[in-house]
Amino acid sequence: MNFPVLYLRKGAERRLRAGHLWVYSNEVDIRRSPLTAFEPGDQAEVRASNDKPLGTVFVNPHALICGRLISRDPGQGMTPQRLTQRMEVALAIRDRLFERPFYRWVFGDSDGLSGLVVDRFGDTVVVQISSAGMERMKDAVVRAVQRLVQPTSIILKNDGKMRRVEGLETYVEQAYGAETDRLLVEENGARFEVALAGAQKTGWFYDHRMNRRRLQAYAPGKRVLDVFSYVGGWGLQAAMAGAAEVTCVDASAVALEAVHHNARLNGLEPVRTLAGDAFEVLKGLAEDKQKFDVVVLDPPALIPRRRDQKAGEQAYARLNQLGLRLLERDGVLVSASCSMHLSQERLVDILRASGRKIDRFVQLLEQGHQAPDHPVIPGIPETDYIKACFVRSLTGFL
Repeated sequence: MNFPVLYLRKGAERRLRAGHLWVYSNEVDIRRSPLTAFEPGDQAEVRASNDKPLGTVFVNPHALICGRLISRDPGQGMTPQRLTQRMEVALAIRDRLFERPFYRWVFGDSDGLSGLVVDRFGDTVVVQISSAGMERMKDAVVRAVQRLVQPTSIILKNDGKMRRVEGLETYVEQAYGAETDRLLVEENGARFEVALAGAQKTGWFYDHRMNRRRLQAYAPGKRVLDVFSYVGGWGLQAAMAGAAEVTCVDASAVALEAVHHNARLNGLEPVRTLAGDAFEVLKGLAEDKQKFDVVVLDPPALIPRRRDQKAGEQAYARLNQLGLRLLERDGVLVSASCSMHLSQERLVDILRASGRKIDRFVQLLEQGHQAPDHPVIPGIPETDYIKACFVRSLTGFL
């Protein structure tokens, strides 16, 4: 295929050659290839300044990430056939790893499908498109899902904030099958129902699946506090593992109603819930001298952008200090993060400093990662974002 050419400035090809898949607008030689010559979603051949071809990209002239590599072969673009083949390759490893069809089927760049996320909830498939190039492939995505897994329902939940960055409209659409307003999730032996309306992302966060499984070993007979609980993913799995008492904290009253619904769905005893800002709720619990054997902190990304690094790290520090203060002697803190800009090493250091600040002896028991349906591409640090530290807190030990 003959594509228009997107030329890079001298040296700007190094990241692509090292394994990354993104081209930033300030890396483009706009004298040789003006970005204004492209329409959002166009495909183009990308070349280094010395004219050596580097591959094919989706282009969006209005976005900071103006090029997304879709093939390292300059003659190959994204076609419905290539998209289906990559989705089939992605499906194969998920079906190999998980007995039941509940997982992230496509994880964007990590599966060679930049701007596409597909989550599977049994017979229902939820698709999120976040790039102009993939938006043009929308119909092909729906056909590929139909062909590969024959679902009863396909939902396009295209209401994420990244679409605004790409200049795309937001919408939620029933693309195929019977309309559904609830998603059924199975994870680690527990079942959950999530209302699609107002649900976060695709409705569920499969990325912490393995870390929630780890939690179950610490839960039997213990008092567990699940902070930023959403619909109870951590807390109810702890209850399923035999926790003596579970308290879920979230700012959303709707989410906490779902916690109670999901507790009944799993035949669990009533779960305590507290609605409010997590920091304020934790302070109130400390003032009431409440103590827990296990505290789980799984906040939204507190460092959404690199410029938020300092403020975000301070927020993580405050949060973890509050969590540590609520632990019984010999208690366990599960400190999770989905902030791409916070490294595992930095989270560990924040926990170390938080322990020292309140005079606790802290032991790092385990470090968790994102589940394998969220594969990491070594050349793309942005694909490696989930962290979970299991920390034991001892008072007066040293």
